[in-house]
Amino acid sequence: MNSSEFDRRFDAGEAVLGALDLNAVTRPRLQQKRVNVDFPLWMVELLDREATRLGVTRQSIIKVWLAERLEYSNPSELK
Repeated sequence: MNSSEFDRRFDAGEAVLGALDLNAVTRPRLQQKRVNVDFPLWMVELLDREATRLGVTRQSIIKVWLAERLEYSNPSELK
């Protein structure tokens, strides 16, 4: 199916999921890369306390806080 046919079917409300190769799906700019960061113990303890309070993992709170800071500092580069 070409893109025009896909668009037509989608716009008509027809099911188009079967026409997609979900094994080839990528998430641009969201690829993962592992990094190691050493934090002082006091920071880890405060991170854990805040993560527990919010009901999330330490890794999640670090990612969210870094993303917020980077977005604030460089809003045009993240689009």
